Amino acid sequence: MVKIYTTPYCPYCSTLKQYLKDHGIEFTDIDVSQNKEERDDMIERSGQIGVPVVDIDGSIVAGFDKEKIDKLLKINCKVKK
Repeated sequence: MVKIYTTPYCPYCSTLKQYLKDHGIEFTDIDVSQNKEERDDMIERSGQIGVPVVDIDGSIVAGFDKEKIDKLLKINCKVKK
């Protein structure tokens, strides 16, 4: 399961969402600018106050770190480049 914490005005969030869509990865998008409980959960789980934050089956990636995201998705989702 892939969950991403985003805001509508974050350019990296838009890039991340498009990247996941381009690779056929389904994800849940959580707008933390509108949801305080989810924002607090994101901060507690990741230690980050900035977005995007990606949760891939419990593994947290702060920012759009393509290398880490690719590695985790290949392991968990069998995604190929």
